[in-house]
Order: sequence, then C-alpha cells, then structure tokens
Amino acid sequence: MIGYALYFAIGCFSLGLLLNIWRIRFAPGVVDRILALDTMVVNAIALLNIYGILRGTQIYFEVSLLIAMFGFVSTVA
Repeated sequence: MIGYALYFAIGCFSLGLLLNIWRIRFAPGVVDRILALDTMVVNAIALLNIYGILRGTQIYFEVSLLIAMFGFVSTVA
C-alpha cells in the first residue's frame, strides 16, 4: 500500500515540476521566474527523497541535502 502512495506522490511532484518549467518559460517578470525556480528545487528535493524511500537507500537523502544547500545559496544570491 505504501508503494502506491509513493508512486502517487512521484506523479504529483513530477506534475508540479512540469508546471514550474512552464511557469519559468511563460512568466511575466523576473521575480516570478526566480520563485518558480526555487519551487522547482523544492520539488526536486521531494522527488529525490521519495525515490530514496522507494529504493530503500540513503544516498538520495545525502544528494537532496546537497541540492538543498545549493538551492538556498542560489535563492539568497
């Protein structure tokens, strides 16, 4: 049962990632594009964590921590 929930979550976050890409492409201003890129980083982190749970390994959590650090720095910059 947890497998179905994980696959559903992967589908939802993938859809969110695609909508963020659409928002980056058709945003009216620079601020909207920056916010969409920041949300895209959050969706990528969530996808990595869900995939790590699905596979049962911890390497994906470490990679998501690295992406979170780079995402934070890029948001601040």
